[in-house]
Amino acid sequence: MKSLTAAQVGYYNDHGYLFPVPVMPREEALGMLDRLQAHEAAAGRLAGKFRQKPHLLFTWLNDLIHHPAILDAVEDVIGPNILCWGSSFFIKEPRTRSFVSWHQDSTYWGLDPADIITAWVAFSDSTAENGAMRVIPDTHKMDQVAHNDTFRPDNLLSRGQEIMVDVKDAEAVMMLLRAGEMSLHHVRLIHGSDPNPSDLRRVGFAIRYIPTHVRQIAGTHDTATLVRGVDPHGHFELERRPDADLSGASRDGDRPAREDPDARNGARDRGIGRGYGKAMRVRPR
Repeated sequence: MKSLTAAQVGYYNDHGYLFPVPVMPREEALGMLDRLQAHEAAAGRLAGKFRQKPHLLFTWLNDLIHHPAILDAVEDVIGPNILCWGSSFFIKEPRTRSFVSWHQDSTYWGLDPADIITAWVAFSDSTAENGAMRVIPDTHKMDQVAHNDTFRPDNLLSRGQEIMVDVKDAEAVMMLLRAGEMSLHHVRLIHGSDPNPSDLRRVGFAIRYIPTHVRQIAGTHDTATLVRGVDPHGHFELERRPDADLSGASRDGDRPAREDPDARNGARDRGIGRGYGKAMRVRPR
């Protein structure tokens, strides 16, 4: 094991999630938040194609998807040959009604097999007050479940998709994170989040990692970034690192024309949250 203990890996495999996993000092995470907010102040919030795979647009986000602390934990779960298939900011603005319905990430992704893990890195504290992610333990053992596209305006998912099975809210666990920590969750795990009525902005960066044997079965072309190991399978066109922030090469040459159904860019808020209760923790809280 590079980072996690055998017990932690077992917990993830048994329950479909793990938190909190330390990534970086709090001050470093808040520095990344400052960089994001500086860009927003100068150029406006990320919108359109800039919302998807921003690690191909910003060098500092590309550095983040290669962060050793993230990749060591991910390797402990999915093995040493790792692709970054996608990334998105998930931002909940203060005092908003937006929520995320119960859903599985895998619903529209077209990836097979479902050996996909999301590392959700907190740029700010993710709390009960500002709409932290909630998860339903053990549901990653389910097959893909049918979803209904509601397109509800307050649902932060782009299609408003919600799972068409009964979910027992009492079983949900809220994944509380401090800035600089991350959670890990399986692509089939049922999760969602409540609105953010607080005065605190909630900012997270979700990174989708896959082992290189995973392939895209919903289309003929897809791209990914090799972040560790080797790619003996060649199922994806490999992306290049950006040579500068918002460089033409990274913006136009490598970005696939696909939308992540798990992210919507609203006028006031974007992103989704998640959460849980008997969670194994890396350290006492």
